[in-house]
Amino acid sequence: ANLALQEGRLAAAQMELNNAQIQLDEKQKELDEVQAMYDNAMKEKQALLNDAEACRRKMNNATALIEGLGGEKLRWTASSKNFQNQIINLVGNVLLATGFLSYSGPFNQEYRNLLLQLWKKEMDNSKIPYSNDLNLTGMLVDNTTVGEWNLQGLPNDDLSIQNGIIVTKASRYPLLIDPQGQGKIWIKNKEKNNGLQVTAMNHKFFRSHI
Repeated sequence: ANLALQEGRLAAAQMELNNAQIQLDEKQKELDEVQAMYDNAMKEKQALLNDAEACRRKMNNATALIEGLGGEKLRWTASSKNFQNQIINLVGNVLLATGFLSYSGPFNQEYRNLLLQLWKKEMDNSKIPYSNDLNLTGMLVDNTTVGEWNLQGLPNDDLSIQNGIIVTKASRYPLLIDPQGQGKIWIKNKEKNNGLQVTAMNHKFFRSHI
C-alpha cells in the first residue's frame, strides 16, 4: 500500500516536473526571443551612434568648408574683377609689350622709359585701354627664368633683364651694346649646350669676304 502511495506521489511529482519543464522551455524560448530583440536593438543603437558620429564629422567638415569658401568667395570676386580688367586692358598691354620688343633694344633705360610714356600718351589720345601699373618685365618673363639667367651671368638690374627679354623674345636679331662683356658671357653660358659658335669681325672668315 505504501509503495502504491509513493508511486502515485512520484507520478504526480513527475507530472509537475514535466509541466514545469514545459513552462521553463517556453520561458527560455521567450527569453531567447527577447535576448535576440535586445541584441538587434543594441546593434541598431550602435549603428545609429556611428551614423550620428559620421554625420557630426560631415557637419564639422561642411562648416569648415563653408567658412573657407566664404573667404574664397571674396578672393574669387576680387580675382574675377581683376581678370575682367586684364581682358579690357589686354590689347593696350600687348601693344606696349610688342612696341617694347620691337623698338627699345638699341636704347638705354632712360630713353626706353621715355618711349613708353610717349606710347601711353598716344594710346590715351586714341582711347586704347591699358594697365596703368603695367610691369613689362613681369608680363614677358617669369621669376624662375630670370633666376636662371642670373646664374648664367646676366646681371640682375632692370636694364639687363629687359635686354635678356629682348634677346630671347624679339623676332629680329638683337644688337647688344656690351662694353663690359656681360651680355657676351651670358649668351655663351646660355647657349653652350646648343652648339653656339662664336666669331668676330676680324676673324679670317670675315676678312676673306671683304
